[in-house]
Amino acid sequence: MPAKWTGQLVGEIHNAGLTIKEVAAEAGMNPKYISTVLNSDGDAPKAEAKLRAALARLTGKAAQVGDENE
Repeated sequence: MPAKWTGQLVGEIHNAGLTIKEVAAEAGMNPKYISTVLNSDGDAPKAEAKLRAALARLTGKAAQVGDENE
């Protein structure tokens, strides 16, 4: 089962009206790699940080790594 953060991130991307490809491009990452990360069981803290930072830049919000509600 993919990590909880992946579902949260996909939801945030969707709510922002963006695509995975747009966020991947902003992060300087290959969309196919992002798809693998988002659908894998492994942990990818560097990818998470890069994607959250890219989403923050695209939406103008501060990046937050990890779930603060846990």
